[in-house]
Amino acid sequence: MTETLTSERYLQMLRQGAARLEAHRTAINDLNVFPIPDGDTGDNMHMTLCGGTAAPATGGLGETARAASQGMLLGARGNSGVILSRFFAGIAKGLDGVRTADPQAFCLALDEGVRSAYGAVSDPVEGTMLTVLREGVAHAEGATYEAAFKAMIEEMKASLDRTPELLPVLKDAGVVDSGGAGVLCIMEGMLDALEGRLSEASAPAVATSRPAADLDRFGPDSELTFGYCTEFLLRLQTAKVGDPEQFDVTQVREWLDRVGESVVCFREGSIVKVHVHTRTPGDILSHAQRWGEFLTVKIENMTLQHSGVTIRNPFSPTRAVEAATPVAAAPEEPFTQRQRRYAVVAVASGEGLIQAFRDAGVEEVIEGGQTMNPSAADFLAAFDRAQAGTLFVFPNNSNILLTARQAASLYDKAEVIVLPSKDVGAGYLAAASVDRSCKDPAGIRTAAEAAIASAVTVHVSRANRNARMDGVTVHEGDFIAYGHDRILCACARRHEAALQAVQALSIADHDVALVFRGQDPPAEEAEQLVSELQARCPRTEVILSEGGQPIHDYIITLC
Repeated sequence: MTETLTSERYLQMLRQGAARLEAHRTAINDLNVFPIPDGDTGDNMHMTLCGGTAAPATGGLGETARAASQGMLLGARGNSGVILSRFFAGIAKGLDGVRTADPQAFCLALDEGVRSAYGAVSDPVEGTMLTVLREGVAHAEGATYEAAFKAMIEEMKASLDRTPELLPVLKDAGVVDSGGAGVLCIMEGMLDALEGRLSEASAPAVATSRPAADLDRFGPDSELTFGYCTEFLLRLQTAKVGDPEQFDVTQVREWLDRVGESVVCFREGSIVKVHVHTRTPGDILSHAQRWGEFLTVKIENMTLQHSGVTIRNPFSPTRAVEAATPVAAAPEEPFTQRQRRYAVVAVASGEGLIQAFRDAGVEEVIEGGQTMNPSAADFLAAFDRAQAGTLFVFPNNSNILLTARQAASLYDKAEVIVLPSKDVGAGYLAAASVDRSCKDPAGIRTAAEAAIASAVTVHVSRANRNARMDGVTVHEGDFIAYGHDRILCACARRHEAALQAVQALSIADHDVALVFRGQDPPAEEAEQLVSELQARCPRTEVILSEGGQPIHDYIITLC
């Protein structure tokens, strides 16, 4: 029985929580309100938790808990991941300065975790993972850790079963809250560690929807134009730098700025995280070893990260646009001397959609969206690459909004304004509206918010289960059209679902309809859809663009 918790045991508990979550993350993903295969709560929570499992066990429990929470903070993905990272940040706050903790002290830290998790959300909703955490932690008590966790888990199970009664949308969908299921799974894994039921620690999840690199794009006669995207975690070594906690990471960052581009470099405890673009990654790695040794290394040829595609610019319907391959920037002077006034950062998935944002003037597009939520660290890297005094950020997904805001709170090199865009259609229109000649950031923000509020977006996707929601009966295999968090219709043909939904939203009241074709519908079908929409509403300009997005067969935005 465990009566005292050490840093080593705490990390063991986190790793076992991650391992159990890994084993059940697909089932948690499937606890999706809308009956389409876009759930990613299990993936997001798993990758967030794994961000903390590499923390060092040196020092006391409080120090280790802090390092673990900082790793989760940077690795947080999706709303569930952000809330989870704040929960463990609260635990770390409650354990600050202690070397070990008895069950009573740890339960008090759990209380602090709940308060921190609630503080991450501006308008907390009951019936979510917040409720499951709060009600479970309220019952965590006992003379041993095992007893406290068993009591907490028993109540969390009951709380999870009650979530559909608190959130009608869950009851209508016939599911319990996915985030609540995730935290229950983590706590069960932590109890496994306490009771000695250990399995091999899991590795961070990889988004399966990300397209594989086209290796043929760099052949025997190719020239290295763009260099290598090089990332690594470096564990500072006492024999090389003295006290790692006193190490000034500025010397690493300044050296990287001289020899590379797109540098992101920061220290968390004894670990230095580096992202840099370079033509000579071997030189970078050799030099970095003067400070420590590597925990992880990733090197990618950037030529393989880009591919050309001919698309139609939605705001220039008669002009075909050849997707330009990004050109590597020449070395420049330090960041503070080369800032532009404004830059826009947006999230999008699909080659065509990504290029559409670039054509609209967006400086940095983070690849991501449904089933592939970017982390806070992804946003921080994009902020650094944008190199502007004021950044306007369009998350374009309600599940990415909290992550973007968390990243903004961590960034101190620029003013970061996160706009509440919850879909790529509204985000595209708003990003295209940014007037870089305007001297007032507040004016740009107001215009962007107005564009987001005025946009109406419809998503068409195939249903992966039977359901009845919003008065609509859905059969597995149907195509559903939904927008603004409600199902508009369900049809056997996606073409018909799109037509019915757009007609229901009075397309004739809008000047423009942007139709982004996903990766599955045939081009002929999309062209027929556009022709029928145009025939029914001759005063509305209907524009077809190759989005290439997964999950959503069509994204249609009316403006």
